[in-house]
Amino acid sequence: MDSLNVPVPGRVRRLAADRRPELAVFDSVREDPSLVCKRFERPPGKRALADALAGTPAFEAAVTGVDFFAEPTSGTSPVVYLTVESPGLYRLHNGLVERFGAIPELEGDEYDPHVTLARGGTVADAERLAGPITPVTWTVSRLLAWNATYRVPEREIPLPS
Repeated sequence: MDSLNVPVPGRVRRLAADRRPELAVFDSVREDPSLVCKRFERPPGKRALADALAGTPAFEAAVTGVDFFAEPTSGTSPVVYLTVESPGLYRLHNGLVERFGAIPELEGDEYDPHVTLARGGTVADAERLAGPITPVTWTVSRLLAWNATYRVPEREIPLPS
């Protein structure tokens, strides 16, 4: 499934890398952290996406803690992740959902922006890692249109758009 992603800055990547020893108890550890803004069952054309993003300003985002999904919508559980707080990201997500529709159980009211760290393992291990962290804040000044088939970004979209 293609998506529109927020690039994860180096400081957040380092934070994830610093946690790798603690994450070794999980079945899989995410090598390349990502933050999904909107998923697409069918990717919108470049023009449709450009129109939907027109006028979108840069916005602030912050990772503020470690949490987990005990029973994720799909895949192995639990999912351990960095929590993301960003009113601007929610506004953008909601506008895109209004325009392109929501993926059931993942978007709209169920949207929970996060940076996945690891999957599989035990809930007890996930609980042990959960809690607040020193926040890392950044300005989101670009987005990435992601091609899931080839697992690569197709293009970068600067903000304001």
